[in-house]
Amino acid sequence: MSRKIRYGMVGGGRGAFIGGVHRIAAAIDQQIELVCGAFSSDPERSKASGADFFLPADRCYGTFEEMITGEAALPADQRMDFVAIVTPNHMHFAPAKMALENGFHVLSDKPATFDLVQAKELAGIVEKTGLLYGLTHNYTGYPLVKEARDMIKAGKLGKIRKVVVEYPQGWLATRLEESGQKQAGWRTDPKRSGAAGCVGDIGTHAENLAEYITGLQIKELAADITAFVDGRPLDDDANVLLRFNNGAKGVLHSSQISVGEENNLNIRVYGETGGIEWHQNEPNTLLVKWLDQPTQIFRTGNGYLGANAAGATRTPPSHPEGYLEAFANIYKNFAQHIRARLDGVAVPADAPAQDYPRIQDGVRGMAFIEAVVKSSKNNAAWTGLDV
Repeated sequence: MSRKIRYGMVGGGRGAFIGGVHRIAAAIDQQIELVCGAFSSDPERSKASGADFFLPADRCYGTFEEMITGEAALPADQRMDFVAIVTPNHMHFAPAKMALENGFHVLSDKPATFDLVQAKELAGIVEKTGLLYGLTHNYTGYPLVKEARDMIKAGKLGKIRKVVVEYPQGWLATRLEESGQKQAGWRTDPKRSGAAGCVGDIGTHAENLAEYITGLQIKELAADITAFVDGRPLDDDANVLLRFNNGAKGVLHSSQISVGEENNLNIRVYGETGGIEWHQNEPNTLLVKWLDQPTQIFRTGNGYLGANAAGATRTPPSHPEGYLEAFANIYKNFAQHIRARLDGVAVPADAPAQDYPRIQDGVRGMAFIEAVVKSSKNNAAWTGLDV
């Protein structure tokens, strides 16, 4: 099949942040093109946003329902192949459900849905339709995150004993939502964000990164969440103890009131014979630590890295690759999987086209959120994940 993969976007119009990130990520590898969209809950704003992107007027829809219905009616050689959902949390489920039920693959921003009930229902729809569903836990797209994962999978660190993952930010240290700031507004609103604030927004990134790198699953947790800013109805800080399914223990910390922090996601994993350390603020460096050797420094783009890290790298060593390129790796792999489907080609389980977060990751993320909230309400009692 000699054409680009076509997609339509729900959300991400004028004034949005993450929509622009998705469009850049989708365009980096020149494999995907935006052909339509319902870019806002306001039909006029949606159509104006579509004009900003130079889309034909008849492919700029007033609502996502109009978009999915309209695209499904087009000939197969014109309609979109998948839907990208870049709305606030409360608007993830409905367009994903409708898209899947009308034959379109879905790539959604995280968390997957508003609550766990919706996530489980969506998983059932994905299974029933047999279509592809991806989730943009974009930090899994970094080359050295993939290298760390492959090292652990190969047993190079021995049995994993301890995981420490942190995601501190400081941008919500004051009640920014009262200023009319759009991103702060919906993230601190239970009607749009869901049961959690900080935990749902960035805590799920930390949870997903820990499970992706280690290949382990969080079995139960003990959580203490707080809304430090007066009048804020959702948490802005979380401290969580973790127990993994292999017996490993962990600590997860996420915060949006850590003054001076930007997006300081980092992870340390310790096995019986070695450990790794990775920081999103310096994503092209991976520290590998040993019992009986000096610490090694691995760098993106070098020939000693494995195939998965190499496949996620676009530039020579010392040419920085970061957030947008990692995001683009999710889009690239998802598009490759769609292309294989369209060509009738089977994709091996270990192929790059299979390497992107799935609906099962979305269900686990929602179960994590609900377990954290439940545990904290019960004085940090140990609570299992309902998956």
